[in-house]
Amino acid sequence: MLKGTTVVVLGGSAGIGLAVAEAAAKDGARVIIASSNPSRVDAAVARIPGAHGHAVDLRSEPAVRALFERIGAHDHLVYTAGEELMLAPVSELDLQKARQFFELRYWGALSAIRIARPLLRKNGSVVLTSGLASRRPHPGFAIGASICGAMEALTRALAVELAPLRVNIVTPGFVETELWSNIPLPARQEMFATAAAQLPLKHVGRPEEIAEHYLGFMRGSYVTGQSLVVDGGGALV
Repeated sequence: MLKGTTVVVLGGSAGIGLAVAEAAAKDGARVIIASSNPSRVDAAVARIPGAHGHAVDLRSEPAVRALFERIGAHDHLVYTAGEELMLAPVSELDLQKARQFFELRYWGALSAIRIARPLLRKNGSVVLTSGLASRRPHPGFAIGASICGAMEALTRALAVELAPLRVNIVTPGFVETELWSNIPLPARQEMFATAAAQLPLKHVGRPEEIAEHYLGFMRGSYVTGQSLVVDGGGALV
C-alpha cells in the first residue's frame, strides 16, 4: 500500500528512523530523509536505493519550512528525531538543558507538522514517536517520561484537530540505537542484558522490528489517535 507514495522521515539517518526509511523504500515508497548530521544523511541515502536526503536543523522553523518547500506534496510524515537520552535524578537536573531537550523531540515535531500539514495528500498520515518511559519510567527518566507523555497527548489532540488526516504514535521499549550512546558501553551492555533477561521475548528490540509498526500505521486507513506499544512485553514485567 506504500507503493508510489512519498514518505518523509525526519530523523531518518540513524536508528529507528533509518529502519523506517529502509522498510518504506522496500515497500515501494519514494523516501525522503532529513536530519542534522550531513555525513549520516549521505550514508543513509547511499544505502537506500532512490532515497533523497537533506541535512536540516529540525529545531529551526525557517529551516524546516524551507525543507518542505523543496519537498512539496507528500503522503506520510514520520518523526523519529531525537538526541541521546537525558538521564539524571531530579535533584541534579540542569533545567536549561532539560528545556532544550524538548526543542527537538516535542517542539520540533509540532513545528514540522504545522508546516507539512497543507502539503500532506488526502488519505495521508503522521506517525510520531514516544517511548515506554511514559508508562514505566525508571529513576532518572523524569524528562524523558515527560516528553513521551506529551507526545502521546499531542497525538490524540492532533488526530481530532487534523482529521481526516490520520495521526498515530509508536511507543518503543528498549531498542538498541544511538540514543543510549551517552551511557558508557559496559554499563549499556549490562543494561541491555538485564532488560533482555526480564523481557517475556528475551531480547532487546532491533530498529527493524520497530519500523514495521510505523509502516502499519501508514497503511492503516481506519486507525487514528492511537499509541502502539512495541516493547517485547516490557510493560508487563
